[in-house]
Amino acid sequence: MRAKDKSFNAEMTTHFDPNLPKVNVSQQDMGRVMLNLFNNAFYAVNQKLKIAGADYIPTVEVTTFTPPLGGGGWGVKVTDNGIGIPENIKDKIMQPFFTTKPTGEGTGLGLSLSYDIVVKGHGGKIDMNSEENEYTEFIITLPAN
Repeated sequence: MRAKDKSFNAEMTTHFDPNLPKVNVSQQDMGRVMLNLFNNAFYAVNQKLKIAGADYIPTVEVTTFTPPLGGGGWGVKVTDNGIGIPENIKDKIMQPFFTTKPTGEGTGLGLSLSYDIVVKGHGGKIDMNSEENEYTEFIITLPAN
């Protein structure tokens, strides 16, 4: 984000579970998923920064966790306090070539590829929660080996 806008700045907080079990994943693929989620989160907080008041602090939070109910595996949650996702497009955001970004700023492939990597490639799950103008969170869970 800073490559495009030198003035952009945001808080990134982390909450890492020290007891995560090991899971068998493609590091490159999961790195691509995380990069897509981070890029989208920083884009969302930057968009909100343009319209929010002076007291707004753009924040992206990353949390790792062991899924509940003894299911094993691990999870990661990426949350931002940006512009959120409008209700009428929530069911479309994982579709190939669907983007909310202006022409030239997004391909519409980031979340679609992330979905394929997590769900089809690793047998995991991606959930999304969002409230327009408040926040968005993506929750990825992967099964134990």
